[in-house]
Amino acid sequence: MAPRFASVDDYIASYPEETRTQLEGVRCAIREAAPHAGEKISYGMATFTVDGKPLVYYAGWKNHVGLYPVPTGDAAFEEAIGPYRRAKDTVRFPINRPVPLELIAEITALCLKRRAAASEQSDS
Repeated sequence: MAPRFASVDDYIASYPEETRTQLEGVRCAIREAAPHAGEKISYGMATFTVDGKPLVYYAGWKNHVGLYPVPTGDAAFEEAIGPYRRAKDTVRFPINRPVPLELIAEITALCLKRRAAASEQSDS
């Protein structure tokens, strides 16, 4: 059974130093792009939420840090994210290389934009 964590801090602290450093960088980049977002553990992963609903999940693994879900974007976005995309809505950033924090911020902004558009449609 996977361990349960009381907080995102506990979750991050459970990893080796190299992974912890990457997770903290991802966390800071998301926080800067979505300063109003909440944080919690959901599905065993660190999660940022908006209005109580998940916005983006991130997780540490043996060889990478994953970010989920990652929506599709314009051609420039897709070119930038291409080397990291592993599935339709997943990206993986190798532990042994710096995480492109500006790309994390861009992913978060796109998630926020999609969330706002979906909210507007449901209000109509």
